[in-house]
Amino acid sequence: MDFSLSEEQILLRDSVEKYIRQHCSVERHRTVIKTELGFDDAAWQQFAQLGWLSIPFSEELGGFAGGATDIIVIMEALGKGLVREPLLTTVVTCGGFVHWGGSEQQRQQYIPAIINGSAQWAFAFAEQSSGYDLAQVRTTALQQDGGYVLNGMKATVLNAHCADHLVVSARTSGAAGDVTGITLFIVDVNSSGVGADDFCAVDGSRGAHVHLDSVVVGADRVIGEVGQGHALMLAVIDRTIVALGGEALGAMQALLDATVEYTKTRQQFGQPISKFQVLQHRMAEMYMKVEETRSLLFNAAIQLDQNEPDSASACAALKVKVCEAGRLVAQEAVQLHGGIGMTDELSIGHHYKRLMILTKLYGDESWYLQKFADLAAGRAA
Repeated sequence: MDFSLSEEQILLRDSVEKYIRQHCSVERHRTVIKTELGFDDAAWQQFAQLGWLSIPFSEELGGFAGGATDIIVIMEALGKGLVREPLLTTVVTCGGFVHWGGSEQQRQQYIPAIINGSAQWAFAFAEQSSGYDLAQVRTTALQQDGGYVLNGMKATVLNAHCADHLVVSARTSGAAGDVTGITLFIVDVNSSGVGADDFCAVDGSRGAHVHLDSVVVGADRVIGEVGQGHALMLAVIDRTIVALGGEALGAMQALLDATVEYTKTRQQFGQPISKFQVLQHRMAEMYMKVEETRSLLFNAAIQLDQNEPDSASACAALKVKVCEAGRLVAQEAVQLHGGIGMTDELSIGHHYKRLMILTKLYGDESWYLQKFADLAAGRAA
């Protein structure tokens, strides 16, 4: 399996990393997370002008027709730069739902606005006590007058505080826990009956808890087939996990680089602490975890791009490694920096907090380890 980047991907990586070096810093991060949006809309528009928001979409829609590896190239650089603009949520996840599951009319209607940066999206799937199980849906969608009426509450919807549209999972049949009977809907946030209570996550990301009170949507707002939304969610979230893994890899690499550099300058007993063998061993372990993540990341991306039958297992293995490696690298970076590791002035604590969010998003280590085991058992059967 070839993990090397193409010439186009190298050029893309270099352009994104150049932008990060010139415009992104811990000072910028501290500023933007205190704003109402939680990110810089001017930077988002610049991302659109640079073509980054078009990467995963087809050329017919004005996109780049890029694959999972192309997304990794961008997300890794953004992860290094503490970039909080919601490319993961709006472009990869919600854009993925419309692009991979939507009708031609939906793609033509919604994707150009994502590409040009004029629309924000959020994925509303989690509910109170649902855990990580995408089938635990109690929000209802009842047919009425050729459309649907949605009722329910969605918890911790990242980017919902500023979204123009929501992708909402609701139950058109069956009971909570059934994998069939779940349908995905596009809901405009300005629709009558949509309410939101904003929140700020530990890493500065913003979102809202969304309330749906007799929200009327037309049948043309259904994404994919009625009652078959669970399979589409699994497929799109696998792609999201690869993008998420790219961002986590960038954060871990930044933590490793900063830690190695700091230990070269921090003096103890008349010499840099980088000369202490026990600390060298700890940084070597950090390096191994970063490289293990990189290998599993590109393995999952290539399997997705090639539509391999084991791609779901590869994505599950990647998420397990992101959780395990992200925790170790972040904790070691803080400990090797000492007390200043969690101060607001350094990037270390900010990367730590972001990795906390990424390791929990869509499922933690235990959840995906069980999923990997279940997939392996299914293959064996």
